Amino acid sequence: MENNTIQDVVSELLTDSGDVDSQHAVIEQWEQDNSPVDIALLLESLPLTERLSTWEQLSDAMKVPVLVEMRTDASTSILNNQDEEKLLSLFTGIDADTLLELQDSIPDHLLENVLGRMDEEQQNRYSAAQQFEDDEVGHWCDHQPLVVPAKTKIKVVMRLLRRHLPPHSHVIFLVDSRGNWDGTVRINRLFGADPTLRISEFSEDDFPSLNAKEDIYTAANKVAASGESSLPVITDSGLLIGRLDMGTAYELQGEKAESQLMAKAGLDEDEDLFASVRKSAQNRAIWLGINLMTAFLASWFIGLFEATLQQVVALAVLMPVVASMGGIAGSQTLTLIVRGLALGQISKANLKPLLTKEVKVGALNGVLWAIVIGLVAGYWFDSPMLGVVIGIAIVANIICAAISGIFIPVILDKFKIDPALSGSVILTTVTDIVGFVAFLGLGSVFLLG
Repeated sequence: MENNTIQDVVSELLTDSGDVDSQHAVIEQWEQDNSPVDIALLLESLPLTERLSTWEQLSDAMKVPVLVEMRTDASTSILNNQDEEKLLSLFTGIDADTLLELQDSIPDHLLENVLGRMDEEQQNRYSAAQQFEDDEVGHWCDHQPLVVPAKTKIKVVMRLLRRHLPPHSHVIFLVDSRGNWDGTVRINRLFGADPTLRISEFSEDDFPSLNAKEDIYTAANKVAASGESSLPVITDSGLLIGRLDMGTAYELQGEKAESQLMAKAGLDEDEDLFASVRKSAQNRAIWLGINLMTAFLASWFIGLFEATLQQVVALAVLMPVVASMGGIAGSQTLTLIVRGLALGQISKANLKPLLTKEVKVGALNGVLWAIVIGLVAGYWFDSPMLGVVIGIAIVANIICAAISGIFIPVILDKFKIDPALSGSVILTTVTDIVGFVAFLGLGSVFLLG
């Protein structure tokens, strides 16, 4: 069993759906051999009926960690089918960080009851996190970093370290009497030091930090690039509220990558594999509607040249070539810029030289492929002028695509719209319209003039 993959277990559970004892043995063994992450993936891989049946056979100790690892839609599908008293019993005693992870899945009235059963310290931590937006690092940071007053003596700190050392801890954060961040000390510097000295003697005042209102994914990239195992999270007033460690940062980077991948198809990263037909259709219908509007817009521009198309059929045959070349060239630039924005590499200072470079690349590729396509089209339809027309249209569209590939994601990012979600749709519309208008407009002038 220990070498079984998720696909193997899913196959066993669905094949033996009527054999409760066999199912229970499979699930029990899978729980013993795997982490909450793997169990969450297993549940997400099952249709709703089998998912609920498998959930009931998990131990209570495993259920909350598994819920934390599941996507929101999938965990909601389980919680909505559970008895409220059972859920209250299950969630009694969870900490603030766990409640933050699950708050989007737990119904509001149940959330209030769960919060009311938490101790005052955990309630305060949860309330402190709610002061920040969901996309800010202050909302998600670890509120239990290794913190001591700057005046603490090293011998006291060493006793603390022997009792408790959180994961990804290579530094101790210092605070003053008001709780404001007052520097950072690397733990390895304390070994062999005079135990009577104050820990502030070893403080690094230039240690990097994160602003609590900083975008969570930007903060994650900073942690990953810092070379440190964690960075302190500080409010505008200087108050230390927590830390973001490298483990969480890498998880966030993975979430961002998945989000961008799903966004290209107009899907949410939290969408359940076995969501109801109605919900899945509703989510996708919006994206299809947006694409339909852009397609009608492009078709309307084509309709302006209906008379030209009726007289020169070759233009209709070659139109997809012009649109395709612009779309591909633009998507290359768009992908490059979206990555640069995600990594914080794009700014006003380097936007102009970047634009110049991409326009030159577009012009070079445009001219190269314009010659190739122009020769092919001219020979194919025995019309040198047709080759010239499509060549000029290709150059114009590829250069336009390069410019659009830069400005579209930058503008969307400025308005707090994810360029990975909307950028490709807008770009395709622009390159289609520019390509069609340039090609058909030139065709009207040079082939029918």
